[in-house]
Amino acid sequence: MSFRIGQGWDNHRIAEGRPLILGGVTVECEFGLDGHSDADVLSHAVTDAILGALADHDIGAHFPDTDPKWKGAGSLQFLRHACDLAAAAGFRIANVDSTIILQTPKLKDYRLAMRESLATTMGISLAQVSVKFKTAEKVGPVGEGKSAEAQAIVLLIG
Repeated sequence: MSFRIGQGWDNHRIAEGRPLILGGVTVECEFGLDGHSDADVLSHAVTDAILGALADHDIGAHFPDTDPKWKGAGSLQFLRHACDLAAAAGFRIANVDSTIILQTPKLKDYRLAMRESLATTMGISLAQVSVKFKTAEKVGPVGEGKSAEAQAIVLLIG
């Protein structure tokens, strides 16, 4: 049996007039995140964690923001692609631990929906997906309400 651990991180600027999508879930909010795709920082971080565990570049290598076909794309398809690559390499996802760092809004009421969305997309059980929330304590760009971040760690077993 072999194990692979991957770490992912993503950051997007706050943008007015866009939906806030996290883990494939639309969060009721007066702003969203700026990006070429739907700017889902959580899905991007988890995708990068899987790609990192596979030593297969990063999300930008697979879905470049210079390619118009990814303009406005839903990020769960990026996550599904990374999961397919893991399966093709003989790995399964043991678990995902993730954190969204966003000053506002409070996200606790969306936790279950985000976990379900990620678990369904990755083809794993809800018990294998953790989603946590932090503020930046009003420090730095996230704390000042200028951006949002997400971090993820994934364990693959092959």
